[in-house]
Amino acid sequence: MWTVIYIAPSAKIADRIQQRLTEEGFLVKVREGKVSKQFEILVPESEVPEVQEIFGTILH
Repeated sequence: MWTVIYIAPSAKIADRIQQRLTEEGFLVKVREGKVSKQFEILVPESEVPEVQEIFGTILH
């Protein structure tokens, strides 16, 4: 099952996060949110703990 780990405010930011997570070896999906052009970043539920460990470095 896929889990939303972050809601990006723009497509550009969502693409950057997707690229960085993919480079780290994670499976990543991006889908447009239901509200005001936001984009949801999703990863498999089993990868959430590992993604959370490195996610802070990706946002900075």
